Amino acid sequence: MTEENKQLLERINSYAESVLGEIDPQKVQVSAQLDQLKPIMQEIADEKGMSLADVFILYMDLQSEASCASNAKLKESLSDLNDGDGSMPLLFR
Repeated sequence: MTEENKQLLERINSYAESVLGEIDPQKVQVSAQLDQLKPIMQEIADEKGMSLADVFILYMDLQSEASCASNAKLKESLSDLNDGDGSMPLLFR
C-alpha cells in the first residue's frame, strides 16, 4: 500500500470513528454506514478530481488490503505461539 493510500484510509477511518461512534455494524445496514461516510469521501473525491464512486471503490480495496495484512499478522503471531508449526493453538481449535 502506498503512503498516500495509507493516509487516505486513515483519514476515512478516523472520520468513520467520529461519526459512527459505537454502532454495531451487524445491526446497522451497510448503506446507512456508507451514507455517514459520504461527506469525507466526497471531500476526497473533490480534492483528487475523482468521482465519489471511484473513492468508494478505492476505500473498499484499501480496507480489504489492510484486513488481509492484519489477518496475515495474526496468523503469524499464532504460528509463533505454536513454535512455528503453522497449526492453530489448541485454544483456537
